[in-house]
Amino acid sequence: MTARIDKTLASAAEAVADIPSGASLAVGGFGLCGIPMVLIEALLASGVDDLSVVSNNCGVDDWGLGVLLAARRIRKMTSSYVGENREFERQYLSGELELELTPQGTLGEKLRAGGSGIAAFFTRTGVGTLVAEGGLPRRYAPDGSVAVASPPKQVQTFEVGGARQEFVLEEAISTDFALVHAEVGDRAGNLRFHASARNFSPLAAMAGRVCVAQVERLVEPGELAPDDIHLPGVYVHRVVEVGDVEKRVERLTTAGTGA
Repeated sequence: MTARIDKTLASAAEAVADIPSGASLAVGGFGLCGIPMVLIEALLASGVDDLSVVSNNCGVDDWGLGVLLAARRIRKMTSSYVGENREFERQYLSGELELELTPQGTLGEKLRAGGSGIAAFFTRTGVGTLVAEGGLPRRYAPDGSVAVASPPKQVQTFEVGGARQEFVLEEAISTDFALVHAEVGDRAGNLRFHASARNFSPLAAMAGRVCVAQVERLVEPGELAPDDIHLPGVYVHRVVEVGDVEKRVERLTTAGTGA
């Protein structure tokens, strides 16, 4: 009889217990959709700090990665969108937080490449801008001057579609750990995400050398049809069932009467 792999753990605290201060994390989610809030809260309770976090955004002031930021646990963010977090803005402009601002599609591909063993890739995105030329402020000094700026990146010309075009070299991202949220997962780590909560989560999971997944519903191996699996268990190392969790709306918009 073949033994089955069981990657489940009893609690979120146990699942993140070995994440040390100074670790790098890839965190799934898009806005406030699909964020691994239970794991984030467990990490906050553990007391670790000096974290380098890669995520599309940093939540809001009191939710998502914003709770780690407010507690001064994050040293550096690599993100695409940071416009909904006032504390993020304050820490960045005051020189307390380092930011590597990255185009959204490029960030997704950097994570995917890191999880696929690809060291770097060329892309048209960013050519002719500070993304390629360097000079984007990564950290400000207390007096408002730029203390650390992004370096220039290699630009190379390739013939694509019969035309010579410039491409910028982007290095892949891999991290010590990854934290993701999934709607359903099995004991072997196979995951299924719900709708737009799938954005960035599989890519973040792939980039982490150790991936921790919180799942709303845990099922047995074989219950998920192969075509329903969005991320195979080979990328996932720990699974924690969290049940129904609070889901916040980042910016609620409703139609007026008669619309």
